[in-house]
Amino acid sequence: MSEVNNEFEQLLEESLVTIHNGEIVEGTVISVKEDEIVLNIGYKADGIITRNEYINLSGIDLREVVKEGDTMNAKVLKVNDGEGQVLLTYKRLAMEKSNERIKEAFENKEVLKATVATVLSGGLSVVVDETKVFIPASLVSDTYEKDLSKYAGQEIEFVISEFNPKKRRIIGDRKQLLVAEKKKLQEELFARINVGDTVEGTVKNLTDFGAFIDLGGADGLLHISEMSWGRVENPKKVFNVGDTTKVLIKDIKDDKIALSLKFEDQNPWLNADEKYAAGSIVTGKVARMADFGAFVELEPGVDALLHVSQISKEHVDKPSDVLKVGQEIEAKVVDFNKDDHKISLSIKALLNDSQAEEEEVEVVAEEPAE
Repeated sequence: MSEVNNEFEQLLEESLVTIHNGEIVEGTVISVKEDEIVLNIGYKADGIITRNEYINLSGIDLREVVKEGDTMNAKVLKVNDGEGQVLLTYKRLAMEKSNERIKEAFENKEVLKATVATVLSGGLSVVVDETKVFIPASLVSDTYEKDLSKYAGQEIEFVISEFNPKKRRIIGDRKQLLVAEKKKLQEELFARINVGDTVEGTVKNLTDFGAFIDLGGADGLLHISEMSWGRVENPKKVFNVGDTTKVLIKDIKDDKIALSLKFEDQNPWLNADEKYAAGSIVTGKVARMADFGAFVELEPGVDALLHVSQISKEHVDKPSDVLKVGQEIEAKVVDFNKDDHKISLSIKALLNDSQAEEEEVEVVAEEPAE
């Protein structure tokens, strides 16, 4: 009888697979505990996967992620763990597969996509399958970003720029994708725009000398002198960051784009000769002063010179002695030059006209009745 038993055991053992450390085996889950998975791997002993060898996360209940009857692959760590069981690892096998996946992506310069798992002081950490990829702050964006917290939980695209799993150095790069995308958009933009075109853009940045407008591929400069036919004191009084506006392409030189809001059909000098012909009586505001006279704004973009000798019938040393910036005055147009955009005014001529009219009225009143 003992010989029969021995033969049976021998046949049974021969029917079972043989395994070795490092071998990949497939098994069926026959039992799941909070911190342990038991697999039937077709061997004389069951395979065991502890929680630490299943996942990096601590405190997870394995019963919530694995069910009896599931099939899974695992790697043999020890054929005999000392208690007659086979110690397996699922985590390390998954990591090896993940490393292979990332290695292929690195060699093929493939664009990967993953959710930011952790925001660190020096960059971002993402997980591709079971492998951590570090994206340094300098490679997160094509512009300097002091605060990276906005990326927490955000799905981002990147490429692997360095792959060295032995040193646990796997580096991701998002910056080069953004640079490449901007270059593509820039090329497309310059291919379709021409001087004289009207385009729409978004105010990206404001300075004392102008506004930078994002045209969708490149920024254009809208200089303060091109913001209006009139005078603009500060761009921040005209625009806010984020405003959208239609602008005129004034000039393109290399990769620089000059913009303007001085649309020719809105040029106030187009019909200025009708409004400000010589002899006309006009009203305007003193815009600025010099020793030789005051410049009067008749409308935005149209200034006229009131010479110091034409301010009053009396002698005036300096315009500032009798006038103030912002003061509204009435004067007579004594000269108009459309080609040079020059208009000369005179308060004295207006006063003389008024005096002459008064004297004429007096003369008429003194004439005897017939």
